[in-house]
Amino acid sequence: MKTVKIIITFLIILTVLFFGTGLIIKESSYTSKIIINEPLEKTFTTFTDLSAIPQWNPEYNEIEVVELKPGITGSVYNIKVLHNNQTTIIREKVLAYVKNEKITLFIDKDGVVERDDYTFSSDGSHTVINLSSSYQAKSYLLSCVLPFFKSKFKKIDEVFLNNLKTYVEK
Repeated sequence: MKTVKIIITFLIILTVLFFGTGLIIKESSYTSKIIINEPLEKTFTTFTDLSAIPQWNPEYNEIEVVELKPGITGSVYNIKVLHNNQTTIIREKVLAYVKNEKITLFIDKDGVVERDDYTFSSDGSHTVINLSSSYQAKSYLLSCVLPFFKSKFKKIDEVFLNNLKTYVEK
């Protein structure tokens, strides 16, 4: 009987911690950095070329321009993403665009909103891309789970940045 009480107490504590996560952690964030051995202008042009994106981000099947604003800031895109044989449409809005310097994206996908800040700089013949990403769930239950996937999200973004590096450098 004592063992059963200990197990039940342990399960209650785990449950409270799990659901408490959604109350305490409202937003998660991480940063990534990559150095590309090509000039800044070439790297930035490739990064922003809609027809080239599926070459280095193979999950992006199709990019549809919903609204194209002068100067790019405020433009909206629907992106068909293929992941694990499932197609999902995500909406991406450009919050800030400074050619060869910065792109900030607001991404709305499957119950999660994400903000990605890409900054581009040059140290001569190399391009340095810094990514600062933050995300939050739209629902309470998802907000309980999301913090446990922070390292997975960071790894996915780093894979895409490495794909970009390979694509630009060839």
